[in-house]
Amino acid sequence: MKKEIETRDDVILLVNTFYEKVKPDETIGFFFNKVKQVDWEKHLPLMYDFWQNIIFHTGGYTGNPMRIHMNLHKEAPMKKEHFDRWLQLFNETVDALFEGEKAEQVKQRALSIATVMQINIAQLPQQESIY
Repeated sequence: MKKEIETRDDVILLVNTFYEKVKPDETIGFFFNKVKQVDWEKHLPLMYDFWQNIIFHTGGYTGNPMRIHMNLHKEAPMKKEHFDRWLQLFNETVDALFEGEKAEQVKQRALSIATVMQINIAQLPQQESIY
């Protein structure tokens, strides 16, 4: 039986497992590996704080993910298939590790976040990507 998401350690496990799938992914990995060349030692703790705040309402995250993704889109356009793949990997990760109310809530929040980002991106001027 899988467990509920209950602690920061659970959030860390979720985030780490998810990004281990994202990094080599043929559809979205390039955003992290080529477009941004993410510094994982800095990025992962931010993601722990972000998702911990989403799940437990801790208030520990102060970034602006919408602005960050809008800027990323200017460098390499994010399309529906990118968001779909991100959600697929995220949901697979949650389902493989956890069950229960918090697991369902975090998947719903991820869908909501991705939807709002796609709506905002759709309102930006179109451009060509170098990737």
